[in-house]
Amino acid sequence: MYPEDLKYTSEHEWVRSPGGTDGAVRVGITHFAQDSLGDIVFVSLPEVGTQVQAGSPVGELESTKSVSDIYAPVTGTVVARNDALDSAPEAVNNDPYGEGWLFEVTPDDSSAVDGLLDAASYQAQL
Repeated sequence: MYPEDLKYTSEHEWVRSPGGTDGAVRVGITHFAQDSLGDIVFVSLPEVGTQVQAGSPVGELESTKSVSDIYAPVTGTVVARNDALDSAPEAVNNDPYGEGWLFEVTPDDSSAVDGLLDAASYQAQL
């Protein structure tokens, strides 16, 4: 349920390194987060080129239950976003670690990812 090859944040995001873009990491939300939110009906993502700060809100997920912020797991520059979610936001629920990814960011400091939680640490805080 929580892939061992990913890093995690206490805000329920996952980080895959490397991402699909050279030098970037891919970001999404965890199974726990999508399950807690319920059916996701709208996704608001940061624009490519946006500078993001670790721990700061960068977008929103709207579900049938509530609206939840998406946080940047690392400081850096957004280099890709999953535009397929505009027409198919349910992918976040159906495949949170695959087709439901949110955006990619090139970290200012590549070692920042090392400081995130591993799968066991993330599960221990749930």
